[in-house]
Amino acid sequence: MAADFSVVLDELDTTLRSIEAVLDVDRLRREVAELEQQASAPDLWNDVEAAQALTSKLSYLQGDLRRVEELRSRLDDVGLLHEMAVEESDEATAAETERELANLRQAIDELEVRTLLSGEYDSREALVTIRSEAGGVDAADFAEMLMRMYLRWAERHRYPIELYDVSYAEEAGIKSATFAVKQPYAYGTLSVEQGTHRLVRISPFDNQGRRQTSFAGVEVLPVVEQTDHVDIPENEIRIDVFRSSGPGGQSVNTTDSAVRITHLPTGIVVSCQNEKSQIQNRAAAMRVLQARLLAKRQEEQRAEMDALKGEGGSSWGNQMRSYVLHPYQMVKDLRTEQETGNTSAVLDGDIDTFIEAGIRWRRQQESVPAG
Repeated sequence: MAADFSVVLDELDTTLRSIEAVLDVDRLRREVAELEQQASAPDLWNDVEAAQALTSKLSYLQGDLRRVEELRSRLDDVGLLHEMAVEESDEATAAETERELANLRQAIDELEVRTLLSGEYDSREALVTIRSEAGGVDAADFAEMLMRMYLRWAERHRYPIELYDVSYAEEAGIKSATFAVKQPYAYGTLSVEQGTHRLVRISPFDNQGRRQTSFAGVEVLPVVEQTDHVDIPENEIRIDVFRSSGPGGQSVNTTDSAVRITHLPTGIVVSCQNEKSQIQNRAAAMRVLQARLLAKRQEEQRAEMDALKGEGGSSWGNQMRSYVLHPYQMVKDLRTEQETGNTSAVLDGDIDTFIEAGIRWRRQQESVPAG
């Protein structure tokens, strides 16, 4: 057992060293010190949005630094403690160090996943849109289930959410919803959730109790920053204002504060009705439109690169996960083969294992040479 312990300890030490190298702990300490200095400036909150972005980034980097330093300290301690326990034949302490090693393995694996997020926009906040697709009222209900799943996931991690727009379906569920996850690296983390999600269950809306398959789409975009230069001339957009409405058509407020923006050259339409004022809704809708246009630009660049490489598109679409509630219980990712029978936990936001498997899978795909 001692031999096994030392083998695992060496493996974890190697993994942690590579994490420390990728995160560049010395640079991380310098960056945290610089941000702390900026955060102590007396005029910091004169620009509220910039101050929030700075304090959010500082908090995230402090968390990274604290995690890697704590893991290094715990790994060093557990090795020494295990050696002493073996020398003194202290079985209780030896068993305790083995439990601690198992906990360390999980924590180091989780931190390693974070270091795999090195894409151009991975460090950004995320803009998530969920839409009901084929399947009628069941698809609208499924879209609402997915929205709740992601909001519960964010809540579990204490990530702030900003809800921009929810379009309710007539009978049940939602046609679409858009919200921002206001956390650094939210885009890199959630981008692996993009694609078509499929639900199989006995439909609660079918009076004959038949099995129904329905679909909902998840789109994840990086939140636009000033450095992206997504300029939208006024003459390229049409702005309509309308009255916000909630489920069942009830009026949320009595003024025309909701805003719909149409980008005339591309036909992209976005709306926002969550804020109290028309000005706030217009600003939020513009942020969503900028993110969509940035994604369109990225897509066009990727298509050009693929055309140069002579690569074809995906042959069976972008279906990525199945949620089966009948005749058995199973959630399965079709790319990574990650699966669980605990469907209620997943739909309650327990999706980290799926996200981590997706991030590792994406990194493997990127490292496979085109053949």
